[in-house]
Amino acid sequence: MPENFIEELKWRGMIHDIMPGTEEALLKKMSAGYIGFDPTADSLHIGNLVQIMTLTHFQRAGHKPFALVGGATGMVGDPSGKSAERNLLDSETLDHNVACVKKQLERFLDFDCGDNSAEMVNNYDWFKEFNFLDFIRDVGKHLSINYMLAKDSVKSRLDTGMSFTEFSYQLVQGYDFYYLNKNHDCIVQLGGSDQWGNIVTGTELIRRKGGGEAYAVTTPLIKKADGTKFGKTAGGSVWLDAEKTSPYQFYQYWLNASDEDAENFIKIFTFKSREEIESIIIAHKEAPHLRGLQKALAEDITVRTHGKEALATALAASKILFGKSTSEDLKSISEKDFFSIFDGVPQATVSKADLAAGIGIIDALAAKTGFLKSNGEARRELKGNAISVNKEKVNDQYMVTKDSLINDKYVLLGKGKKNNYILIVE
Repeated sequence: MPENFIEELKWRGMIHDIMPGTEEALLKKMSAGYIGFDPTADSLHIGNLVQIMTLTHFQRAGHKPFALVGGATGMVGDPSGKSAERNLLDSETLDHNVACVKKQLERFLDFDCGDNSAEMVNNYDWFKEFNFLDFIRDVGKHLSINYMLAKDSVKSRLDTGMSFTEFSYQLVQGYDFYYLNKNHDCIVQLGGSDQWGNIVTGTELIRRKGGGEAYAVTTPLIKKADGTKFGKTAGGSVWLDAEKTSPYQFYQYWLNASDEDAENFIKIFTFKSREEIESIIIAHKEAPHLRGLQKALAEDITVRTHGKEALATALAASKILFGKSTSEDLKSISEKDFFSIFDGVPQATVSKADLAAGIGIIDALAAKTGFLKSNGEARRELKGNAISVNKEKVNDQYMVTKDSLINDKYVLLGKGKKNNYILIVE
């Protein structure tokens, strides 16, 4: 028998709305359910993680999850939560995005575990042969204009305007649920709270077209305690693609969560048990300066998203910024992570010709770069043992050469614990 999926979501604070009878239906037998993922980008971001975790909990409870990638709906554009119509994507771009999203979902869901193996479906597969006349005859006639206008995603746009394309989105998504219900015995659709109207349209269509069993569950939209938007940084979205957001940056996002947010996030974004989480929270409150709660959260979700090796790299990068490190630590991280760590640090450029002859450390700090105001200041700092090259202390005889380079391109100069400078060789 399946475990109580709804009870698990409830204690984690992951239920916003639920259709009556859902919990009871899911306790009877292994059931199929789905969540749709929007392929308008070639990577998911951490805002999508709530739904990924929901679908993974569904599978862990003994149910069969379907991850629907909207190759067809991506051509229409979901108006939910939008103030203006989105640009529509061409089929080639959508195909690329769908492939990328599938690869990311495979890190979380088990696609090879027997009866409740996850399955990936693309609604373009059943819409590509569905012509317009057939659609409005077989689907559109079942839902009134009044019913569709009552949806929040529509009402919020009546003043600014909405195209027929976007207006029809709820019908298209509703048909997805009907199709999966009829062909895969899918009885529940899961999603964010902004999707409630679209999901309920699906349950209504199932009821009117065939009288099938259908339920709905939505999760709350994640909000940060300080009112800033979850999943956003000064640099933009936090992506699951390591090329868009490095594992170091990903790890740091979770590590920098406030205590209040971290208590919420560790329930939503990890599979740790209630007992484990309560123990971590108690230990954190006894020594909050150690940030044990944030570390437990950041390490767990980084491993799940990027793997253990990526976590090791992220920890090495964090050690460089906040702890004691060596030149070997610096050389172990990527160029992207290096410049992420030292974002905003003053930079100066020297030529390869200068480096070939060697640059004295005093010149590297003053005359060649202007990092320090004068040669005299450079000598005083060197005499006080305050100068480092690639995190290792040097004296006034040190020469910067090609052997000093990290990734054959740059050198990290330091004065004391907090002042860093980057020397770039071009």
